[in-house]
Amino acid sequence: MKRILTIVGARPQFIKAAPVSLALQEAGFECLSVHTGQHYDENMSAVFYDQLNMTKPTHQLAIGSGSHG
Repeated sequence: MKRILTIVGARPQFIKAAPVSLALQEAGFECLSVHTGQHYDENMSAVFYDQLNMTKPTHQLAIGSGSHG
């Protein structure tokens, strides 16, 4: 089985990656994912996995975002 690695970190990337990952899974690919942790708040990342029916990430980098000040 061929593997595909998707890297996401920000909201637009989740939205773009969701249909691609689903199509690849349906085509028989093993889809692995890395979440950079840019948005570490539940409302900014994990909620997208649920709402977009995405597989939870296989790797979490937990980088977080820097100070907004």
